[in-house]
Amino acid sequence: MERLTAEEVYKRAEKAYSKKENWRDIYEECYEYALPERNLYSGYYETRTPGQNKSKRVFDSTAIYSTQRFANRLQSSLFPPYRNWCRLIVGDNAKVELEDEQKQELQTALDVYTEQMFTLIRQTNFDLSMSEMLLDLAVGTGVMLIQPGDDEVPIRFEAVPQYLVALEEGPYGRVDNVYRRHKMRGSVITQQWKDAVIPPELQKDIDDDPSKDLELIEATVYVPESGMYCYHLLHKKTTKGNTISELVYRKMENTPWVVCRYSKIAGEVMGRGPLVSCISDIKTLNKTKEYILKNASLAIAGVYTAKDDGILNPQNIQIKPGSVISVASNGGAQGPSLQPLQRSSDFNVGQITMKDLQDSIKKQLLDDGLPPDDMSARSATEIVAKQKELAQNLGSAFGRLITEALIPIVTRVLQVMDEQKIIEMPMKADGKVIKVVPQSPLAQAQNMDDLQSVIQFMQIVQGVGQIGQVAINQDNAIDFIADKLGIPGSILNSKQERLAIVQQLTQTAMQAQQQGNEQVQEVAENVMG
Repeated sequence: MERLTAEEVYKRAEKAYSKKENWRDIYEECYEYALPERNLYSGYYETRTPGQNKSKRVFDSTAIYSTQRFANRLQSSLFPPYRNWCRLIVGDNAKVELEDEQKQELQTALDVYTEQMFTLIRQTNFDLSMSEMLLDLAVGTGVMLIQPGDDEVPIRFEAVPQYLVALEEGPYGRVDNVYRRHKMRGSVITQQWKDAVIPPELQKDIDDDPSKDLELIEATVYVPESGMYCYHLLHKKTTKGNTISELVYRKMENTPWVVCRYSKIAGEVMGRGPLVSCISDIKTLNKTKEYILKNASLAIAGVYTAKDDGILNPQNIQIKPGSVISVASNGGAQGPSLQPLQRSSDFNVGQITMKDLQDSIKKQLLDDGLPPDDMSARSATEIVAKQKELAQNLGSAFGRLITEALIPIVTRVLQVMDEQKIIEMPMKADGKVIKVVPQSPLAQAQNMDDLQSVIQFMQIVQGVGQIGQVAINQDNAIDFIADKLGIPGSILNSKQERLAIVQQLTQTAMQAQQQGNEQVQEVAENVMG
């Protein structure tokens, strides 16, 4: 496929955004009730007015709090701040092809690369961007842009709100093409894109009003014939024929985008998160809380009737706290001049309904933690059961998060570091020679389960006798345990070094035994003589 023209790229972007409109109703409700501060729907992005109140229709904050807890729990379980949450190890192909000493040397070098990568990540805004990406992931789709930086910040991470992004899938459900709407002042375009070429007409408009925001489209399109990605920055001039200008064009070997879906249905591009599953409970809880608050306000202020000799006009009646409704009579003999209006029954049933809805929302958002310490029902069995349930709930999305988030992030970071000469990667982390494995708390918990099975087997075999002892390859067992625990290769001896040490110890023991025998023989000769 030849290079697409600016008009062709713009048409593809418009078509992708048109398809995404099918998701507006679902996503808009999720953001409105659970992530109001990140809500760009309902015209908030188009008006671009800072400081808007986006919580006018929110009466219950359970979903807001639990969504933040959901993002925090995922981050602490998969991407804990200021910790090495993954490791580069020797791939399966290299383990077969390389000698033991070569594998040890390669693993030592990969451990150095891993440490350099995390040292660099800690100097960036990765933790903040990951937190924002995971908030969007609660709705269904999280998007992050990873770009080279400058001398102060070598890598820049940007969590892009999914409202601004449209996606196109390639084969096997992989996201190939990403389009992003972008508003920014015309005067800063050349600062962010050093290679931007501004047309004369557009430059004149920028010079006339430097603070005016321009609507831009970033498009990253995959070219299967060459295996390259084409990056386009487009601007559409709405006057004088709607011309499309291409401000930036680049060819890239890898995509700068990381797109992760929490769960996905075949045939759909966008993801479905836990908020999509529990939005009905969230809306019901919110409406119930609204009715309870209205009922409480009526109970506090009350509504009264006042007799009036005129004709009652229903259009002038307002049922609200503190209101007075004019009536012709307040009972027999026209009744008192002012009396309270009888209300409906108390809304106590709402408290029971709210508790059930809140528990359901928290459970779906992984916020059903242990009970407070002061509760008598807090037993060891309950704690173990709760922790096991939490691990199972997190494990359901663990595979997709590793495949679509963790590995692409590490791969992209290593590519940027290699491009900027921070490290020299002789090969890619493709899983064959270099493999990325998670080392997060959740992954370590799964490794400990595997390790526990091996240790239990070794303990059982040791009790069988000599046959059981020789059945286990001690060298391989040690390497397996070290790999599961994430022990750096730099502190381990290679198999050749272990063999040399064992031979030296054996030789030393034999020499000591020989010296002992000679001393015994010498003593015996002295006694006999």
